Amino acid sequence: MIGLFGENIKIATSSIRTQLLRTVLTILIIALGIWALVGILTVVSALQNTLSSNFASMGSNTFNINQYENTNRQHGGNEVEKINPIISYPQAKAFKESFNYPLTHTSLSFTATAAAEVKYDNQKTDPEVMVMGVDEYFTANSGLEVTQGRIFNTFDIQNNTYSCIIGSDFVTKGLLKDVNPIGKTLSLRGAKFKVIGVLKEKGSTFGNRQDLRMLIPIQVARSMFSMPNINYTVSTMIEKNELLNEAVDDAIITMRKVRKLNPVEDNNFGISRSDDLINRIAEMTDVLSLSAWIIGIITIFGSSIALMNIMLVSVTERTREIGVRKALGAKKSTIAFQFFVETLIIGQLGGLVGIIFGILTGYLIAVAIDFSFVIPWLAIIAAVITTFIVAVVSGSYPAIKAAQLDPIEALRYE
Repeated sequence: MIGLFGENIKIATSSIRTQLLRTVLTILIIALGIWALVGILTVVSALQNTLSSNFASMGSNTFNINQYENTNRQHGGNEVEKINPIISYPQAKAFKESFNYPLTHTSLSFTATAAAEVKYDNQKTDPEVMVMGVDEYFTANSGLEVTQGRIFNTFDIQNNTYSCIIGSDFVTKGLLKDVNPIGKTLSLRGAKFKVIGVLKEKGSTFGNRQDLRMLIPIQVARSMFSMPNINYTVSTMIEKNELLNEAVDDAIITMRKVRKLNPVEDNNFGISRSDDLINRIAEMTDVLSLSAWIIGIITIFGSSIALMNIMLVSVTERTREIGVRKALGAKKSTIAFQFFVETLIIGQLGGLVGIIFGILTGYLIAVAIDFSFVIPWLAIIAAVITTFIVAVVSGSYPAIKAAQLDPIEALRYE
């Protein structure tokens, strides 16, 4: 039995070699569908992995209150526009003092500038450093960790110490690359800040360099960057996830009181929950994945027809060979199995080529747009199963047709 199986494999591979051009074209047609499927799913996996890791770092038990601009336009000359006001520091502070939901920690923060120039000794950065004013709860609520030193404590914030926490780029490829950063003094707008911590590397998302930033106490930042209309972000983390819904409801009530809204007015601020963001990402990636499957299935359907046609042509061209094998005692099952093996080999070769090119394409796109590349094992398994099914479906009819040929008529075929 094993010897017969091996013989069929040899005959199948020999037949494939004799029809090399036709076989290569069929393999490429199959590979195209698998390439589209695996390539798109690879990019989707990279997108999902990158965005989910960024938003999930906030924790599933975190929510933010910030300005939300909602614009409603009515055409036909009647235009209505509503813009939410910024969250000022007095409002943010009033919320923090009024919001007393159990097991919560609320932080206030704002982006002072995204184009700061930071100096160390006789060196300086380009004007591209993001400076943020934060409090003692900001790092925990934002899912940030330090690899060296420590985070801000209550003493630092209440006493407005000139200390700072820096992003990893300062240490890996910036001003403090070759020195121990802790305790070093950086200069920002003429003020001297002592480095107390280095943030864990976060990478960048859509060109936003998260590792080139400098965190300083919020009151110090307010005194140095006294710009008008500064918009503050309020972030709250609750220790028990099951209390999140109630905490959000209580926060909305508290913020409405701070904004002095009457009961019939809509909220003029936005609430964003980290789990909502993750769910939205999942919905978007699900749509992309579905699109990948539709494209892949359409292409694979075309390739299955091409594969069936090439095997039918092969059966026709080898009618006399089939007749000789039957005359020598070959069973119907043996003939059918031979053609079936040929179909499987062609299908799996097409799948392998498509998987390799799909992963390579997905990797190059992920690198180009700075996503975290992950190998889509589910897509690879699906591609292998799909090509197997295509081979089974496409090869069954030609194999049955070959097996049912009359040996007398086959021997007379020219």
